[in-house]
Amino acid sequence: MTANTAKRPDRRASTEQVLEIVRALATELHPQTAVPTSVTLDSRLERDFGLDSLSRVELIARLEHAFDTSLPAHVMASAETPRDLLRALALAQAIPVPAAVYAPSTPPSGDIIAPPAQAQTLLDVLDAHAQTNPARAHIHVLTESLQEEIIAYEALRAGAMRVAGGLQARELARGETVALMLPTSREYFLAFFGVLMAGGVPVPIYPPLRAAQLEEHLKRHARILDNAQSVFLITVPEAHRVAQLFRTLAPRLRASLTVEELIAANTIAPPFAAHAQDIAFLQYTSGSTGHPKGVILTHANLLANIRAMGATVAVTSNDVFVSWMPLYHDMGLIGAWLASLYYAMPLVAMSPLVFLAHPREWLRAI
Repeated sequence: MTANTAKRPDRRASTEQVLEIVRALATELHPQTAVPTSVTLDSRLERDFGLDSLSRVELIARLEHAFDTSLPAHVMASAETPRDLLRALALAQAIPVPAAVYAPSTPPSGDIIAPPAQAQTLLDVLDAHAQTNPARAHIHVLTESLQEEIIAYEALRAGAMRVAGGLQARELARGETVALMLPTSREYFLAFFGVLMAGGVPVPIYPPLRAAQLEEHLKRHARILDNAQSVFLITVPEAHRVAQLFRTLAPRLRASLTVEELIAANTIAPPFAAHAQDIAFLQYTSGSTGHPKGVILTHANLLANIRAMGATVAVTSNDVFVSWMPLYHDMGLIGAWLASLYYAMPLVAMSPLVFLAHPREWLRAI
């Protein structure tokens, strides 16, 4: 049997092995706290072991090393008990995930594409590139399964128009705010421009790291939803189960929606005429040191900022931007995405979760 076909040693995970790795990490992180001896597969990682979101990064790394496997990025966020980890390990070992899945595509190069200097709004910028370079790759989304999804300029515009049609079919009025609670994904990019095309104002807020935290997460962000007077929340399907909570915490909120539901309306929005001084989106602070505070950003504000940044570092359309910064953060949203949009730079976007779970893929993308 050759080296390439030799069977690897059987390193299937057992209950006691998984529990021991969890116990050992909890003991290292909390040496002054006694780890319960009666832990089981259904003990809670956070409540019983004190393992927060960052601790799980180290836990996943140790499990992958111990059992010679690779776990999907979402396991770090979704696993709540050792049983969840054991199931994920069994599935990963039954269907192995290659250590290196992402094979970056070659970004376009050639003649430099001039930025739309006459553009007055973000919608003008997207229209200009969609008309002159419709098939050019704009965003390379690195998904949680480490696959690359490419969004071209015209595809972004067309998808956003369908989202806008869905919002207008639900009677979104000009100037009304729509909260976006989505991870880094194709859906986020379509939703952001869809709200603008419908005449609304996007309000990016950060999504919960774990589905189990959804209700608590929404309670914590109720001040933003209420302060921004958001009438819709575009989010993940799992949020529908706490839809009643939305109306209690933010009375103006009419519904929670997914991008799929909006697109399913199969309505194309009529052209919306935005102006330079119209609000492009509302940027809120995290609220970690006080109540979240909102800042109004107009199209003119954003384009002036983007043009100043671009001139300072002399970027061109032959440059490439790689980012794991979240899209609710100003650096991820403005510096990475919107600046790349303006200068026609290909953007490689991965979520913070993928970066934490597979940091080597960030280096591979670069």
